[in-house]
Amino acid sequence: MATKTSKSTPTASSEPALLTEAQILKMSDKDYMNAAQLAFFKARLQQLEIDLLKNAGETTEHLRETVLVPDPADRATIEEEHALELRTRDRERKLLKKVQQSIAAIDAGEYGWCEETGEPIGIPRLLARPTATLSLEAQQRRELKQKLYGD
Repeated sequence: MATKTSKSTPTASSEPALLTEAQILKMSDKDYMNAAQLAFFKARLQQLEIDLLKNAGETTEHLRETVLVPDPADRATIEEEHALELRTRDRERKLLKKVQQSIAAIDAGEYGWCEETGEPIGIPRLLARPTATLSLEAQQRRELKQKLYGD
């Protein structure tokens, strides 16, 4: 298992073709968070950031489109749809912050390492949740503490 002894930093000199998920999963532990893996995750996070910003812009435009509906039931339905959309955008706003923090962690050479233990988070976990900052074990411990003692 890899340990956090040296940090790889992506090279800016040439942009190699991005790896696929299958190629990353086949890599050995000694290749953990090498330049190719960091480039893959940075590209994935940057695309997610673009998508989230696009969705936020669409929501703003949609909410500006005011429709006057005389029927109270229809008006209530529209207001409920707007409230749901705003809750969704609030979750996406929080996700956007995590995405931007993950991109900054890549730039700082700290991405992929558990912030509590310093152990590798693991490629499968990062593929499933690229904004993860804790290893699976550390996340489970945190959730257990929250369940037992509350927030």
